[in-house]
Amino acid sequence: MARLRSDFWVAAHLRRCGVEGVSAVQRRRGAPEAGAIFIKVDRLDGRADLYGPAPQALVGADDDGTRRFEALMSEALPPDVEARLTREIRFDPDLWIVEIDDPQGRHFLDLAGG
Repeated sequence: MARLRSDFWVAAHLRRCGVEGVSAVQRRRGAPEAGAIFIKVDRLDGRADLYGPAPQALVGADDDGTRRFEALMSEALPPDVEARLTREIRFDPDLWIVEIDDPQGRHFLDLAGG
């Protein structure tokens, strides 16, 4: 099954966050069709989480085209998350960044492996 374009996915995810009453913004626009998407969750208390695309090996053969994410950093210092994002951008300048501000750490993502 074909995967939803990155630009459509980001727009839909921003709307989903808004419906849930959670502040979210698109910080970086990547390649519209297939740019990797990274989600930073700022817990607003000096901690942040980072989620990125799950490796294809974790998605499995029954992939239905849904984007799956994995936790890359949990309850990290925001500057450390920013440093990781900077490295990711150097590796892939076409990536997207969505930032969510939520004290509860909600992200509304489909995570690989659970």
